[in-house]
Amino acid sequence: MIDLKTPTVQQAAMADFFFAYQAFTAKPDEILARRGLSRVHHRILFFIAQYPGLGISELLGYLGVSKQALNIPLRQLLEMQLVHSSVAATDKRKRQVGLSAEGAKLEQALRREQVRLLQRALDSAGGEAMRGWLAFNQALGQSLEH
Repeated sequence: MIDLKTPTVQQAAMADFFFAYQAFTAKPDEILARRGLSRVHHRILFFIAQYPGLGISELLGYLGVSKQALNIPLRQLLEMQLVHSSVAATDKRKRQVGLSAEGAKLEQALRREQVRLLQRALDSAGGEAMRGWLAFNQALGQSLEH
């Protein structure tokens, strides 16, 4: 068990986490930058791909941002025809978003790069490490709910 009470262990753990995140986002950031997009656009594409027909309010909840913060990047994705918007069949006051064919292609390319990196790291670390990593990420993600 790692003891995070020691400052040097804290610093090492956090540095590893930051470098891992940097590696995880580097290639997608590069692909997005070629299109004039950024990590926020990636997050939007990811959740729309994960939940087709997602309503705007649900998207806001997944992203944890305000309507104002979502407005510009979502509008850019709509203008670039990577995302489409339609009226919800159940409630005409609500809008749903989905990926266009080009948006799905971009999201898959971004995901493919990240899956390759994860697969290499997990293959190197082994099955037990993978189970621990998944449990760690789930526990970390659940901390947002509290």
